[in-house]
Amino acid sequence: MRKTFYILGLAGISLASCTEETPINYAIVSGKIANATSNQLLVASTLNRKQTDTLALGADGSFTDTIQSPKGQYTIVNDKNRATIYLEKGYDITFNADAKDFKNSIAYTGVGSLENDFLRAKATKETAFKGGENPYTLEETAFKEKFNTHKTELNSLLDNTQSISESFKTAQKKDINYSYLSALSNYESYHRHYAKKPDYKMSEGFLSELDVLDFENDEDYENSNAYKALVRSNHSQVASSLSKKDSIDFYLASLLTSSKIKSDKIKNDFLSQATTYITYTGDLEAYYTAFKEVATDKDLIAKIDAQYANLKVLTKGNPSPKFVAYENNAGGTTSLDDLKGKFVYIDVWATWCGPCLAEIPSLKEIEKTYHNKNIEFVSISVDRPDAYDKWKQMIVDRELGGIQLIADNNFSSDFVQEYVIKGIPKFILLDPKGTIVNANAPRPSDPKLKEVLNNLL
Repeated sequence: MRKTFYILGLAGISLASCTEETPINYAIVSGKIANATSNQLLVASTLNRKQTDTLALGADGSFTDTIQSPKGQYTIVNDKNRATIYLEKGYDITFNADAKDFKNSIAYTGVGSLENDFLRAKATKETAFKGGENPYTLEETAFKEKFNTHKTELNSLLDNTQSISESFKTAQKKDINYSYLSALSNYESYHRHYAKKPDYKMSEGFLSELDVLDFENDEDYENSNAYKALVRSNHSQVASSLSKKDSIDFYLASLLTSSKIKSDKIKNDFLSQATTYITYTGDLEAYYTAFKEVATDKDLIAKIDAQYANLKVLTKGNPSPKFVAYENNAGGTTSLDDLKGKFVYIDVWATWCGPCLAEIPSLKEIEKTYHNKNIEFVSISVDRPDAYDKWKQMIVDRELGGIQLIADNNFSSDFVQEYVIKGIPKFILLDPKGTIVNANAPRPSDPKLKEVLNNLL
């Protein structure tokens, strides 16, 4: 993205010559943040991490930015305040806000402001809808009726918004419908949870509206987060079925599923995620080989090569990276060397991590089952310093057992970095000599963990 844009004089040049007009491939965003508490403003694409600008605010809080090939949602961040803005080619939009009442003071003007005003109104309706009765507690017919009513209200809001572009309106119509379909696809699992019906199965035909869905539409994948969620959900289901059918690692199955996608845009997006998933797979060699066979993007290949080199030293039988003098909730400090002579099952987690917290009941059960065995259960929190008290309190509130440690520098801790941990929870199993049994050990809720421990102990 360019920080300066020269427009003066272009009109005069076009009047003096008859040359082919260059298509506009940018958007201009300018404005002012009154009473800003930081002199920096971040403008970042929600779809493309490479499209990120850090701007210096003027003394009065003013800014301007020119964004190339901009179509999509962007996040504007100033200190702790943030807002979304939608951009397309040709937009020349002004964004103004007051940091003292940021959310309520946001105002858009200029080309593209009407579309952004609609999106704000749509978001308000979405918030009100989500803040009411939880629809996932409803039975099937009532659930569909509630979401259909919501869909109708959003379409009515769109139809009554004057002077927005037809292409924008068409895209929003699709997005509203995709959001409805996404809710349907989530219903079974969400209803089990919220209605407390663990054995619930949706009726035949409940998802019939998804039968004709094309999961390889490049344009919709780029323009609709709801459509992208549907594609990812379908991908996960296909991968899960493949994993069970062929008895292979889920992440390897996910990669193999990605390799069959015909759309280069969608395939490369999944392969980009796959460069991280290599840190989770239980079959490193097969995963790496499969990735190299399907990937064509040089940047992704370079990234997977680097990840593979880092992970290679974490295979079974290699010495484990060590943590040294981590604070122990019970008092003092603990190092990995202090635990030699016992198997060690390590849970890397944080108080803000939902999936981590979901594993706690199973972890406590595992700890109880193997209490008198030659194994230590170690939980390492990667919480930041400002969550230290929350970590201490959660140990009490959740009655956490085992050895409770906190890493010395959260995700930047040497131990975390050396294990190439990209997401949590992460489970690691070591033998009494401190060598690696499994750098991607089964999680406590996985029945395979007991099989592994029974064989070892």
